[in-house]
Amino acid sequence: MSLESDVSLLGRVPLLAEFGAERLRLLAFSAESLRLEDGQVLFEAGDTADSAYVIVSGEIALYSPFRANHLLEVCGSGRMIDERSLIVTGERLSRAVARGDCEIIRIRRNLFRRMLEEYPDTAARLRPHFAAKLVELSEALDPVRRRLDDLDD
Repeated sequence: MSLESDVSLLGRVPLLAEFGAERLRLLAFSAESLRLEDGQVLFEAGDTADSAYVIVSGEIALYSPFRANHLLEVCGSGRMIDERSLIVTGERLSRAVARGDCEIIRIRRNLFRRMLEEYPDTAARLRPHFAAKLVELSEALDPVRRRLDDLDD
């Protein structure tokens, strides 16, 4: 893909939409392009999560580490996988496998953080995105909390 098509694709990713064209160009130029063949593993559950991935073409299947071959979801073009790894240190929570041939853009945490440090206005505009993600996570965990509370009774 060309730099301009990468910039266009990255601009459609909700997390990156606040960057603007020039910053997205810098991000696309500095990121890594990867090609995967059908069945190739992008990452395993438990691997160090030091980057996020944007799918350019093809699909990536995410599998649960707790049940063998249990498909969690299939992600297609324009989707960012594991965006939390751009902000926090941790491990991959699933196994990611290419479904068909794929092109992917890898954005490393150190590149993303450097961009936020150099452009604090962009970092400020991203706060609501991450706040919304935390609310979403909290709401998703609420049924688990209720079940655990019921066990205590």
